[in-house]
Amino acid sequence: MDIYELLKDLTQCVGAAGVEKGVGKVISDYLEPYADTKMDMMNNLYCTFGEGYHILLEAHSDEVGFMITDITEDGFLKFDCCGTIDPRLLPNHEVSIWGRSEVKGVICAKPPHLQNDDDKKTVKVADLSIDTCIPTEKLKTLVRTGDRATLKRNYTKLLGDRISASSLDDRSGVAALILAADRLSKMNCKISMLFSAQEEVGCRGAKAGVFGIEPDEAISVDVSFAMSPGCKEQDCGELSKGAMIGFSPILSRDISKKLVTVAQKNSIPYQIEIMPSRTGTNADVISVNESGIKTGLISIPLRYMHEAVEVVDVNDVQAVADLIVKYVEERIGETNV
Repeated sequence: MDIYELLKDLTQCVGAAGVEKGVGKVISDYLEPYADTKMDMMNNLYCTFGEGYHILLEAHSDEVGFMITDITEDGFLKFDCCGTIDPRLLPNHEVSIWGRSEVKGVICAKPPHLQNDDDKKTVKVADLSIDTCIPTEKLKTLVRTGDRATLKRNYTKLLGDRISASSLDDRSGVAALILAADRLSKMNCKISMLFSAQEEVGCRGAKAGVFGIEPDEAISVDVSFAMSPGCKEQDCGELSKGAMIGFSPILSRDISKKLVTVAQKNSIPYQIEIMPSRTGTNADVISVNESGIKTGLISIPLRYMHEAVEVVDVNDVQAVADLIVKYVEERIGETNV
């Protein structure tokens, strides 16, 4: 499987929180050789294959985006954020509004020549608008309040094995599970894959989606911060240095330590991520689902989170896939003794 084509397919489809059916269709097509998939009422996508010791693997399919809140009389669209987005970075961004059809627009930016001191200090989402250049009456036939918008679909190969794209959070995690699926399908165990919805608006999909799966343990796959200028070293991993294995009070220490052992044994590049409290991922809600589930977390280092120019190294995505496969292989060996 071509990892570049996989990531391109996953990042070019639309899946803002609450409207994940488009990305779900792409994931289903990739998983078709291994098992049937199903989607629930929250847009969580499930795929289960095999029998025996049961491991749940999870990654969220949604992305940050916007919701249209008003169409002004002079033809501009007002909006609010679905997920955490820094409003200071929004002016000048290209967006797509997903109404009756795709409508392209730009988030308005006041020219620097006309800005006052207050303009330069703060940016509020309430003060921003989207310009589509479509006359108001025509625009109202194409877009309605409640429609979603997303940042422009980007996909650019950078130096070496790095790529820049929108929605790599968490389509790169989704890609890691798809890359692992073929090898996992040949193992003597039961694998459930959950591609959860609405993570960006409060881990809602995973909260409901795990009920009834009843795994013996779970691993969540997400992205985490990769070092870039202005960030603190202790808050970040490093791009191109491999999978980030999480250690946190809410995570199973047994799983975290086992992941490290497996990585070392199989020469899979890895780094440790320390989270003294919650992880900020779906692992937080999976671990307290039903009567409690032993949960681990593996993250992919990513720069410029929740922007249209997120950056990952495809080798880190592959390292996560390889680590999952080798971990499952070891756990099945232990449970089948």
